[in-house]
Amino acid sequence: MNPLAAAARSGTRRGLVEFRQSFVTTTDIFAAVFPTVILLVVMIFMRGATIGQTGFSLGTMSLSSVLGMTVAFNGMVTVSQQLAVEREDGTLLRAKAIPNGMFGYLIGKIVLVACLSVVSVLALLIPGTFLFDGLALTSVGAWLTLIWVLALGLIATMPIGAVLGSMFENPRNVGIMMLPIMGLVAISGIFGPLGEMSGWMQVLGQLFPIYWLGLGMRSALLPDSMAAVEIGGSWRTLETIGVLGIWAVIGLIVAPMVMRRMARRESGASMTERREKALQRIT
Repeated sequence: MNPLAAAARSGTRRGLVEFRQSFVTTTDIFAAVFPTVILLVVMIFMRGATIGQTGFSLGTMSLSSVLGMTVAFNGMVTVSQQLAVEREDGTLLRAKAIPNGMFGYLIGKIVLVACLSVVSVLALLIPGTFLFDGLALTSVGAWLTLIWVLALGLIATMPIGAVLGSMFENPRNVGIMMLPIMGLVAISGIFGPLGEMSGWMQVLGQLFPIYWLGLGMRSALLPDSMAAVEIGGSWRTLETIGVLGIWAVIGLIVAPMVMRRMARRESGASMTERREKALQRIT
């Protein structure tokens, strides 16, 4: 078997094993379920509000946008956390020591995050279909749009997560990223139309993938008439593909370079030094 194919197969198995292990303890299940429940409760309280003069539920619109936000979080935050933790515990160093180990490692992370993203989306979408009125899920086109937005969104955001995770030697510092990411969520039209925000927020929000993931999910799940409240009065499908595609291309160029540089710096001595610092903080 081709060495790369063998590494890809091994990485796929590893990703699936890690995915199963994500739901084997009460703590893991709680960590996965709690944010979903909180989001659903928040959007239930938003059901009575409407968007402008449309009479359409703000809760239903927010549900669609939150699905895009969830994909972005899995791509950026989950990847960065996994990379930072496994850099400290030596997993990355062991992968580096195996022929094509880094390639298999990356395949494993792609499989893991893709599976987690699908589960996260379904965990919101399935109860959402019963709790919120107005979702347009009856056509094949809606499901196809949802699938390509999810796939392209992961390709666009996972390299960002890899770059961010490579920047932190201490996994505890990864939480610092949550502040700017939550700031981006606030100006990305997730919980309200971006067109109602000030001009500079509209420009800034459209520079990043979170807005376009939310827009793509809304185009998949909401009636066509709701495109009128979006910027430009349309779903801007080509623009969504273009912006997410640009982020994907940039990320796929930059992320491997950053990760190779990080891997070259990994050694037993550096890992031991990080462990000693961690033990000093504990004691």
